[in-house]
Amino acid sequence: MLPSELTELVQNIVTMKCEHQNIELKRASQGTPEKLYDTLSSFSNQTGGGIILFGIDEKNDFALTGVYDAQDLQMKVTNQALQMEPVVRPVFTVASINGKTLVSAEIAECDIFDKPCFYKGAGRIRGSYIRIGEADMPMTEYEIYSFEVFKRKIQDELRIVERADFNSFDPNLLQEYFISLRKAKPNLAKQSNSKILQLQGLVDHDKPTVAGILLLGEYPQAYFPQLSVTAMVIDGTEFAELGTGGERFIDNQRIEGTLTQMLEDTLAFIRRNTRNSTIIDDDGTRADRSEYPMIAVREIILNALIHRDYSIHTDHSPIRIILYRDRLEVENPGGLYGRITVDELGKTAADTRNPFIANGLEVMLQTENRFSGIPTIINEMERANLMPPVFENRRGVFKVTLYNKLRSSISSESLLEQSSMQKILQYCIQPRSRAEITRHLGLNSPSYVTAKYLRPLIQAGKLQLTIPNSPKSKHQKYIVPHSKNTFI
Repeated sequence: MLPSELTELVQNIVTMKCEHQNIELKRASQGTPEKLYDTLSSFSNQTGGGIILFGIDEKNDFALTGVYDAQDLQMKVTNQALQMEPVVRPVFTVASINGKTLVSAEIAECDIFDKPCFYKGAGRIRGSYIRIGEADMPMTEYEIYSFEVFKRKIQDELRIVERADFNSFDPNLLQEYFISLRKAKPNLAKQSNSKILQLQGLVDHDKPTVAGILLLGEYPQAYFPQLSVTAMVIDGTEFAELGTGGERFIDNQRIEGTLTQMLEDTLAFIRRNTRNSTIIDDDGTRADRSEYPMIAVREIILNALIHRDYSIHTDHSPIRIILYRDRLEVENPGGLYGRITVDELGKTAADTRNPFIANGLEVMLQTENRFSGIPTIINEMERANLMPPVFENRRGVFKVTLYNKLRSSISSESLLEQSSMQKILQYCIQPRSRAEITRHLGLNSPSYVTAKYLRPLIQAGKLQLTIPNSPKSKHQKYIVPHSKNTFI
């Protein structure tokens, strides 16, 4: 940044008296802080990176103290940055403000193949940090693993199930699988059954894999009790609400079995607990319509079963489904995998976490593994004249929400406005500038975006300014409050 930009940023911070998700304050009037490793790590691992500001005393009403020696500070911060893996390269700016010398160090985000960035002296497990609000928090073992599994192409679905053997397979499912596979993959037809199982990732050295047990096992939950689906029905719009008779759940079921059995039983649960209406077409034809389009629901459940995390870190976490009065929520452990982001869903090919499970279900169910699931969900909701689906990805959990509110109950202009606002809220989980939001919406007028979307969201408390006391600042960004569920 330029010295003039640093000056404006400092003035805004002093005015509003708080740190931010992407700004860390250090006094540095008596010397260079000795332990910057946590912040260097968290900013490097955070989308968009961050800025460390030296010369402000947060504990003394954000007074400007200035730094003891700008040149020496830069040298010592650089020395600490060299102790990170990968090495961090700060970009420094120096400015004089009210007779005090302040220094900023801009920390760029690492490439995904280099994450997590960590302090070499503490090691990857203890030296990796993530930014939560204004604090640098140690990464969990799973958060670290989520980067490693993508970089190293670890295939957890191919883990051997030590307690299982060939007798753990359901013989009827095996027979059906071989028949379907030889029709779908004629190049494999000449191979023996044992070699087919090996090539398709269902066994390894004559031992069943996680994929094999989940696809063809007699009872997969004998080995993985929590690799199941929990389904609940709430008589209200919030989880804590009780029914008219004081009951917590109208219906509550743990769904077990193979992946195909869980798919069918979960769909049966949802059909049983959703309303149907009769539609009469212009020609007098009567047809029943479900509260939610079942093609979309099936895609969501299927995607959850295929793309959830099957590592040892999530063995204890079932897929969770909750039917509220106004919506259906589906959560699966693992979050988005690889390089794809929420706003790219359905628009680009995604990295596949579990290709062998995807291939197995493609054979058994004639499903497509060609990234058509998300577009199908969106299109089916539109065909049913329902609100667009909402996709969320937060700290190891991916969530899809379907609302049963009709599009026709609001104007097309209002529908477009709500859809745009939803996109903004999903995008602003991390701080975003007005220009970034405008580009994200595919528009070219930041002023229009501010008046039409940003101000109403701020007034509703669903979005907040990172520099609230200086709304016109060049450094102004917008972020979803972390403590609230702001999704429309």
